[in-house]
Amino acid sequence: MSGSDQPSPSPRSLSEVSEEELVRLSLDLVAAARQNIGFLRDVAESHWLHHTPVLVESIRRYHELWMPMMSDLTPESGKPPMILPSLDIEWVWFCHTLNPVTYRQYCESRFSKLIGKPAIFNQENKDYALERCREIWIAKYPCEPFENESDSGDIHESKILPADRLLGEVSKQRCLFTMFSKPYMLELVYLIAAKNRYKGFVFISQKFADSNSSFVPTSDILLMWITHKSYPTAYTMDGKEMEKVVGSGESVKEEDLEVTKKLWEKVFDQPYEKAGCSAIGGAGGLNPPPLHWEVTDTDVNVKYRPLLPRFLLEVNILVKQIPMMKTLEMDVSKEFLRFQFLRCHRDLKINNPISTLPSNSWQKLVNLYCEFGTKGMVVELRRKGGVVCMNGSKLLDSKTFMWNQLLRATSITLDGVVGQRMRVVVSITPPAQAPYLLKSVPDRVTDDSGAMVSEVVLKMNQYRPQEGRWLSRTVLDHAGRECFVIRMRVGGGFWRRGSNKPTVVKWEDRCIEIREGSWLYVAGSIGRAPEKVIGTATPKKASQGWQAQWSLSTGHELFMRLESSIVMDFDLKTTTSTGSQVRLLNGRKMQYWDDENKGDEEGFVTIVRFTEENPSGRATGLLNWKLSSVEFLPEEDTVFMLLLNMAILRSVTEITREDVGSLLVRRRLKEARHGSRDWGSVIVLESLVKSVYVKPWYWNAEGVMAREGVDYVTKSYSAEECGDELYKQALFG
Repeated sequence: MSGSDQPSPSPRSLSEVSEEELVRLSLDLVAAARQNIGFLRDVAESHWLHHTPVLVESIRRYHELWMPMMSDLTPESGKPPMILPSLDIEWVWFCHTLNPVTYRQYCESRFSKLIGKPAIFNQENKDYALERCREIWIAKYPCEPFENESDSGDIHESKILPADRLLGEVSKQRCLFTMFSKPYMLELVYLIAAKNRYKGFVFISQKFADSNSSFVPTSDILLMWITHKSYPTAYTMDGKEMEKVVGSGESVKEEDLEVTKKLWEKVFDQPYEKAGCSAIGGAGGLNPPPLHWEVTDTDVNVKYRPLLPRFLLEVNILVKQIPMMKTLEMDVSKEFLRFQFLRCHRDLKINNPISTLPSNSWQKLVNLYCEFGTKGMVVELRRKGGVVCMNGSKLLDSKTFMWNQLLRATSITLDGVVGQRMRVVVSITPPAQAPYLLKSVPDRVTDDSGAMVSEVVLKMNQYRPQEGRWLSRTVLDHAGRECFVIRMRVGGGFWRRGSNKPTVVKWEDRCIEIREGSWLYVAGSIGRAPEKVIGTATPKKASQGWQAQWSLSTGHELFMRLESSIVMDFDLKTTTSTGSQVRLLNGRKMQYWDDENKGDEEGFVTIVRFTEENPSGRATGLLNWKLSSVEFLPEEDTVFMLLLNMAILRSVTEITREDVGSLLVRRRLKEARHGSRDWGSVIVLESLVKSVYVKPWYWNAEGVMAREGVDYVTKSYSAEECGDELYKQALFG
């Protein structure tokens, strides 16, 4: 009898299942899982470790040196010694433990006891355990290096064959980290929920052990199961082996997944999958999100006080109808559910007809990413038409789900009823830091002191002429907040009616500067730039073969030449020691490229850093100099990105003698109303939502960054600001 045909147990939530019925864990699974994610990341970044000769040598060291040493150091009580091996041996050991039966048989046959792994989760203790192991290793094996010193050269075939089975297992797990690389998976609230769901999964797999189907774990449950198995003595102590469970790297049958889902829903009265916890092998399961979102170890931009970080979370909404008595059934053909955000993107309305929703299973309606600043979501039950509005809809009932409430809820999930006949389950992932999004927009011309050139400032200065002219731009973050002011020096001198007027400064003096903070407004939109200068770019005489050269205060020398109207050649040299090399690549590359959304590549430049951990390069930022928009990881410096963007725009403008980036516009253009569709606030995965504002901005940059008022007429500029001639002469040469 299959699992789906067995008698249905009385539904109860996972929190209602008694502790006696659930598996008791002798291991701090939350700390261990977090430790394992970091370990898998180290393995993934150690490219040298995955060459076959290196792996073969690692397996030899594991079999011949490490395991015998651990056996000698493990007492009769079975408590493992507090030591940790080198990375290569630890990786082989980890992979070996993923098959508990095989590992246990191996230990019993060779050492007549089970060799366990010490539970060390504190970094200081880990460092001590590694050094202690090094001392023991050197004393026991003076002729064997503690680290794996083999190279990627050829290796004799006879050396590979004895390790063939374990070599295959290790090779199969090479990409294991990609399953657990999403940044929210390191958050404590996520791991606690994952541990509880794992205990529920073990409960179901043992209760329905005679099912003909295999059980398919979700990504969070798989993480906990893998972690549990990687500590063999704890796994053996905590209960019997789970049979017929699909592991990492194994194929998944759709019917097995459906049975697992139905059993979970029967036992716990909740949908099986949730935000950040897709079933492995399922539709869309474990696929990377359509945005560049990585684990952030450090944010170098915390020194810029006006710059606030972005935090993203994943939202999953599932719905099913509550069965009704026939006497209460009604016409629902005109009814639909509407999903809206409380803040940041109020223009977005996702509608779904009631008639398409099942009553016997859960249906996923919304799967998206949004900023934590959206606050929450409202689910409305509406009916089309009505007496008041024939073309609109009437609100029948609504339910609000706040992100803060969800973070305090069991499994980060809330359940609600809308209209007494629709069950709605909303789940989220913990918010995790996401890339920064910044754009610079035109603003008024300023003088040498940083004050906007205007009649208001003249009056405040008792009509003392304002010296110097700088093109100025305001840098806005994803929510439209002012963060920085960019100024480009253009002219010197005064303007006096009928006599003096500013003149273009020397080419080498047409520098770019960035000031930290927002405008200090004195009257309406008239203000002064903040005083603190945090970055500069100075033009230099171009070296042979290059058309433009800039010296950046961040310690970089930028060289440029235009190959065609859209293709540029760059060279970026670093004058300071940073531990990494930087390359600029034309167009959207690496993580920013999408085969299905190619779009227009003009103006895009990808910033790629090369380090020891990433010798093949890793994209850390993307800019579009034509639209003055940048996206970058928290580890990439804001000032570097902004200077790079503006220097490229200035050079392209000068080389082509065209205003390709609206540098001649000297007024703030109208932006979308704050909160209506804030940039990057929502990213919807479903293709049914066509709006360009809920897709990654670089899929359709022109559409997302389009501003109202781009046809602004220049004759509205005052005489004090000077006409286009001054600025064209400075920009076009």
